[in-house]
Amino acid sequence: MKVTLRSALLAAALAFGAGASLNGPVGAWLGLGAQAQEGSRAETYRLLSLFGDVFERIRAEYVEPVNDREVIEAAINGMLQSLDPHSGYMNARTFRDMQVQTRGEFGGLGIEVTQENGFVKVISPIDETPAARAGVKPGDLITHIDGRTVQGLTLNEAVERMRGPPRTEIRLTIRREGVPQPIHMTIVRDVIRIQSVRSRLIDDDVGYVRITSFNEQTDQGLRRAVQQLRAQGGTRLRGLVLDLRNNPGGLLDQAVAVSDDFLDQGEIVSTRARRAEDAQRYNARPGDIAAGLPIVVLINGGSASASEIVAGALQDHRRAVVIGTRSFGKGSVQTVIPLPGNGAIRLTTARYYTPSGRSIQGTGIEPDVVVELFEGEARAEARDREANLNRALRNDQAQAARPGPPPPVLPPGFIEASSSPPPRPIEGQPPIQLGDLARDYQLQRAVELVRGLAVMRRASN
Repeated sequence: MKVTLRSALLAAALAFGAGASLNGPVGAWLGLGAQAQEGSRAETYRLLSLFGDVFERIRAEYVEPVNDREVIEAAINGMLQSLDPHSGYMNARTFRDMQVQTRGEFGGLGIEVTQENGFVKVISPIDETPAARAGVKPGDLITHIDGRTVQGLTLNEAVERMRGPPRTEIRLTIRREGVPQPIHMTIVRDVIRIQSVRSRLIDDDVGYVRITSFNEQTDQGLRRAVQQLRAQGGTRLRGLVLDLRNNPGGLLDQAVAVSDDFLDQGEIVSTRARRAEDAQRYNARPGDIAAGLPIVVLINGGSASASEIVAGALQDHRRAVVIGTRSFGKGSVQTVIPLPGNGAIRLTTARYYTPSGRSIQGTGIEPDVVVELFEGEARAEARDREANLNRALRNDQAQAARPGPPPPVLPPGFIEASSSPPPRPIEGQPPIQLGDLARDYQLQRAVELVRGLAVMRRASN
């Protein structure tokens, strides 16, 4: 087995090296460049041989017998997770679960998570799911699942433990910033059907559309929602509020499609990979489903990835005014690469840039108008962003950040009114549900802004 494994590793190294060594008179003319390539290839052989030696030592001498597949998959996952927080290995089961989730339906609790310092960190709970109803919050650290610590588990392993058949219970232990004692929750799993787009008419004149994630149904759901709002509101409809708060992202093509829905022309987003020839640009096609009505986009520290693409595109084109608090700052693109018979890898393959050329990696989208949900929200969110994750990808524009788009033209007095402090959360009250107009201060300000922009639009016409 040892000889076979080392032979396989060396064969892989040869394939990686893309050709045989050039020695003697034929290769001598290549000079130092060929020597450097040979040295690099030889070092790769030595390192792969080291991996084989360690693997064999584990198989032979670990205190208990090990499963070869589990050990090698753990090594692959460790290799990928050492690159950045968003790369990783998915075994066949996890890969199937991911495919189900992107289709918009899966079994579990309804939370988007990442990993930090060995714990599972909540990016955001999905609306109207068991986790959201139980009071799980963005930034929560899940330390134990059914009484067992999550430390030592990969993120995929932890997610697998949280998923399960509907109507079964799971116990979570959560550590929350500002709460001295651990929080214990018992949650009943359910079938999570992600209705990624929800909408309603506010006071008969402002359309409210909330996008909770970007799955395969999002663009279709958005078009249907806006069509219904325009039919319900008729000539009274003054504009739209597009709520992307706590939206952890999803499919890039859906983010492009949603942005395109409101733009008539111009670039939506560009991606730049390791090789210049792999760069891509996505451009808008004619057609605005909102027919030019004013749009206000709501974001916060839980708005990540695909939701930041939409907010950045509409902000740069001045198609919408962005308000709320600074977004999460995930400006990278992950490609899922299937491995036939062995699951898939999720690999960070590119950075994305807004139409003005800004990278938001680690910095996020800065709103045109800062409005907090409650007093102190922005300070709490600052601890829960991409820049604070271990091994977060660097921002390649950190030394010379591009200027953002020019400030929008806002209704007179709106900035001054928005500078008043938001209310404090009241002790003993349940958490504020986003979209609840009576308690959602950010939404109140967004509705006021839509109405003010509508007045300005009529005056200019």
